[in-house]
Amino acid sequence: MTGEAGPPAVGVAVLDTVRDRVGRVVGREGPVLRLRPLGGGLPWAADPRHIRLLSRAELLSALLAELNARSRRRM
Repeated sequence: MTGEAGPPAVGVAVLDTVRDRVGRVVGREGPVLRLRPLGGGLPWAADPRHIRLLSRAELLSALLAELNARSRRRM
């Protein structure tokens, strides 16, 4: 994460640029961040150097995509 004062706090939504996945920070294990998909699911490990905070528009878009996916699963 370039130009920031450390890793994001637990609960913050970020983009893992290596996997091109959006997740919420759920913890830290040594130098690695643990991320979980916004709609829940299995967490994954991410290198803090390869994540970036989401803009407000990106966060809204990701949340809407998750809501739509959840809606399709119910059908």
